[in-house]
Amino acid sequence: MAATPKTKRLTDGELSVFCAQIAMLLRSGISVTEGLGIMVEDTENAEGRAILQTALDHCELGEPLTAGLAASGAFPRYLLDMAAIGEETGRLDEVMDALAAYYEREEALHEAVRSAVRYPLVMIVMMVVVLGVLLVKVLPVFNEVFLQLGAEMSGISLSILHVGQALSRYSVVLVVIAAAVAAFCLWCSKTAAGRAFKAKHFGARVFGSRKLAAKIGSARFASGMSLMLASGLDTDKSLAMVGRLVDNPQVQQKIVRCQKLIEEDGLNFGDALVGSELFSGVYARMVTVGFKTGSADAVMKKLADRYQDEVDAEVTRLVSLVEPTLVAVFSVLVGFILLSVMLPLMGIMSSIG
Repeated sequence: MAATPKTKRLTDGELSVFCAQIAMLLRSGISVTEGLGIMVEDTENAEGRAILQTALDHCELGEPLTAGLAASGAFPRYLLDMAAIGEETGRLDEVMDALAAYYEREEALHEAVRSAVRYPLVMIVMMVVVLGVLLVKVLPVFNEVFLQLGAEMSGISLSILHVGQALSRYSVVLVVIAAAVAAFCLWCSKTAAGRAFKAKHFGARVFGSRKLAAKIGSARFASGMSLMLASGLDTDKSLAMVGRLVDNPQVQQKIVRCQKLIEEDGLNFGDALVGSELFSGVYARMVTVGFKTGSADAVMKKLADRYQDEVDAEVTRLVSLVEPTLVAVFSVLVGFILLSVMLPLMGIMSSIG
């Protein structure tokens, strides 16, 4: 059965819930086919039920879980690859549990980025709307007052009035431009090609913060490595696969450098992490100790959680800086426009008095 191209891809949160349910059912001794049947019965959403039913139909034909998930067209390639590894090694429950934790962290990372952008964006839109109304609707009223008093606007106030008139004259063009920008933003956030374009060109420019982008990349690296090591992969295969998960170009380059240090220079994984600047010395030593004690996946999970906390703290810091800055800029602009009109008007009124 071919993949269903029109099926909407599941969100990270939905993927996390799905993987957690599969892991729980498998650990309860329930087969994949029986577990999918239970999930189909419990799912109320029609689209979600159709996705699970497609997977169930393939499993009932004796095909592996990954074949059914691939046929639904709702699951990312990475999840399918990791699930296939779990099936081959007989550790599907562990892999699904690790995938659930991975996608839960991915959802948290995406929410952190959305929080960093959403509030300032709303404030900017409100500022533009208020300034537009002030220029297009309010200033012409003041101009009429000046004309009734036998005077005209001049200097800065006249220039601002001309700006408002230009905005009014070309309002249709401005609406089209705004719609195009909105469509571009939707394309960047809703399509795979758009997300790749955004990651390449804007990934390190969230509020101009390369620091935040680097922390997000490091969190994804640690989370992905934790998942793959828990699935039984060695470091070479894990590094090769994790490069597909990280969309930050700088972090991708560091991963390639880490691979070269291991393959060409013969460094151990911990030293390669330091040499490639993927992790600091302290974090790299934690990973080295984790490999020696057989708990590398657990150490990577702890580092992923630590980086997630750092991302949240950085987002909070950026928002706390941007909010007062936008308020100050907005106040100055509105005050400047009103004073440029009110001061000449007050002068005229006082001369008449």
